[in-house]
Amino acid sequence: MQTDRTSADFAGAWAIERTITPTVGPVVRLEGTARWVPVSDGLDYFERGVLQMEGAAPMQAERKYHWTTDLSVFFDDGRFFHRVPCSGGRTEHFCDPDTYVGTYDFTAWPSFNVTWDVSGPRKGYLSVTRYSRIG
Repeated sequence: MQTDRTSADFAGAWAIERTITPTVGPVVRLEGTARWVPVSDGLDYFERGVLQMEGAAPMQAERKYHWTTDLSVFFDDGRFFHRVPCSGGRTEHFCDPDTYVGTYDFTAWPSFNVTWDVSGPRKGYLSVTRYSRIG
C-alpha cells in the first residue's frame, strides 16, 4: 500500500545516481549525495556529486533547494519550482519557453526515483534520479 510522504520522510542523507539523456549529444551521469536538513519551515536540500560526460573531464556539481512542509519546492533564489505529489505521481514546471514534466515514484520506498522530461526550443532531455537512503 502506498503511503503519503511528508517532508519529515526526506530528512537525512541519501545517495543519488542520475542519468541525463539529451535529445542530442552524449549521456551525462552524476553520482553523489543529497541531504535534506530540517529548518523551521521545512527542509533545505543540498546536493553534491561528480558529473561525468563522455569526452569531458569529470566535474563537481551542486544544487540547493528549499522544501516547505507542504512539499512545495523552491529554487535557491526563492522562486517556486514545483510541488511534490505526496503519494507520488506527476508534477510540472514551466520555465519559458521550456516545459518540465516530473514524476515522483515512491513505490520502492525508502528508495525513490524522480524523472524529469524536459522539452522546448532551448532544452530537450530526460533526467532520471535514483535516491537511496544512507544509513
